[in-house]
Amino acid sequence: MINLKIRNQTEGNLSAVIENVDFEVKFSDGVKVLIITLMSILTFFTVFGNILVMLAFIVDKRLRTQSNYFLLNLAICDFFVGAFSMPLLLPYMLNGKWMLGRIVCKLWLTIDYTVCVASSFSVVLISYDRFISVTKAVLYRQQQNRHRQTVFKMAAVWILSFILYGPAILFWNMAFGGKEIPDNICVADFFDIWYFNFGTSVFDFALPLISISFFNLSIYWSIKKRSKKKKHSSALQSIKEKEKCIYITADDIVIYASSLQQNGGVTGPTKSKINRYLRHFHQKGSTFSPINGRLNTQDVNIIKLSQDKKIAKSLLIIVCIFLICWAPYSFLISIGKACNGYCIQSYWYDITMCLLYANSAINPILYPLCHKSFRSAFNMIFEMCQKKRSSWNIHCIIK
Repeated sequence: MINLKIRNQTEGNLSAVIENVDFEVKFSDGVKVLIITLMSILTFFTVFGNILVMLAFIVDKRLRTQSNYFLLNLAICDFFVGAFSMPLLLPYMLNGKWMLGRIVCKLWLTIDYTVCVASSFSVVLISYDRFISVTKAVLYRQQQNRHRQTVFKMAAVWILSFILYGPAILFWNMAFGGKEIPDNICVADFFDIWYFNFGTSVFDFALPLISISFFNLSIYWSIKKRSKKKKHSSALQSIKEKEKCIYITADDIVIYASSLQQNGGVTGPTKSKINRYLRHFHQKGSTFSPINGRLNTQDVNIIKLSQDKKIAKSLLIIVCIFLICWAPYSFLISIGKACNGYCIQSYWYDITMCLLYANSAINPILYPLCHKSFRSAFNMIFEMCQKKRSSWNIHCIIK
């Protein structure tokens, strides 16, 4: 492992003086092969998976909703992690020395810090979007066609992420002076400035964690409250005569009808007619439609509650994976700053950093698992690729 020991003479300020830098690389050849293999697989799936998500938005226009655009923003962050951050981390881990010069180092650090923070902020934005969808449905529907607001929120994530670390990485020594870090070490000039690191950690982890927790707990309590209200209302409501309603959920269609004057069972639209209604209202963005009857208020609330439960479950999965991948590294950094790095073995930094990066490879897997629309778009892409491959094979045979 990389064992970077930096001892300072003046109040922990690296820019003042660097007394000793000691590198120790303890990887055996077998371990190196294992690390290269695992990191290569992780990098491939991160890049491939997030490219697939971006292609899905190009192929399937139905994905282009406000909530899905925020998932696209997260996919872009994850793509840069796989395409830029991971490939440059691997040789640094194996060699224990940075061999690409100070300029490339600062560029790498700037992009790495920016995309990682943007990923964190994107999860907050996704949680906020789901929070508004569940707790303020009317306001949420009004915002669906305001694409400028969506673009503004996505741009704000990137701008704030860069402002938090970018200027400090690029211009710290120019602003505050101090001795340059050796070219064979790639760390930010402020890496041992505890008050700066503490302040930024509040913004890039603590506040996002608090915000995500608040939004998810609010969603949970809203759904729980409405579930209790639904049970109470169901107990009091009587069945109305000659009422026919259609309930359309993400999984199935259930026709509920009652007729006190007929004994022949439910009469209503055929399966083909239901499918026509589904296609029509799916294009309009609706989630239900009445057929030859009326949909009462309780029925609408039941449908909305079912949808919100699915939204909450999918969000909970994404957030839990995010916290599992991010929390170890963030807490490790905080503990390391408190003891000046002497209480933590350096390999723990490598392990937790790889776990943090792994989140970027896991997210593209979660989208189709949690959202049928993404699963459908992915299948569409694979079918297109298969057709092109078949046509190419036929063309080769003819030649």
